[in-house]
Amino acid sequence: MGSSVYVWLAAAGVERGAAAHDLLLELAGTLVDRPMLVHDEAGRPHIPGLAVSISYTQHLIAVAAAYSGPVGVDLEEVRARDFEALAGRWFAPRELEWMRRQGDELVAFLQLWTGKEAVGKALGQGLRGSGLRREMPLGGGAVKSAPGLVVTHLPWPGAVLAVAAPAGHAVLTRAARDVEVGRRSPTLDPPCARG
Repeated sequence: MGSSVYVWLAAAGVERGAAAHDLLLELAGTLVDRPMLVHDEAGRPHIPGLAVSISYTQHLIAVAAAYSGPVGVDLEEVRARDFEALAGRWFAPRELEWMRRQGDELVAFLQLWTGKEAVGKALGQGLRGSGLRREMPLGGGAVKSAPGLVVTHLPWPGAVLAVAAPAGHAVLTRAARDVEVGRRSPTLDPPCARG
């Protein structure tokens, strides 16, 4: 149990930030007694005894927790967007070449982008400094610039989800459907990946 990262996903609802905090506390409550959520001066969430991370979009929330870390999660919805300029500015030539060879360039772009975000969160740096220039493993895997850290991409309908965690951690997901602040109806969704 200690070498797993638990990732829960839910509908965002109106109050995305509050819903993300509620979902993180619910997940943490399955791992530690009476979890307390605090934020550091940079706004990063912390729960004593756990490594945690949060990501949300307009429609979805993802939260991650593990007994050992670091852990980072990032989520992006698959929707039409202009990504070529961003990719050209921030991605390494090897990443650009890989992205352009994929059947769905948008999904490939989002895999690289969410990987960069997840790794930045795991390292506690976000995308500051050289975070966007940090090369990602193509399609997931070990992060050369962060020894011991692995990026795992998990399939999710209409979204791209990346988790950064120590090598050897299993990534377990759970879907909570129709989530609103203060009301949840969780159902188990079995995707699992070893990262």
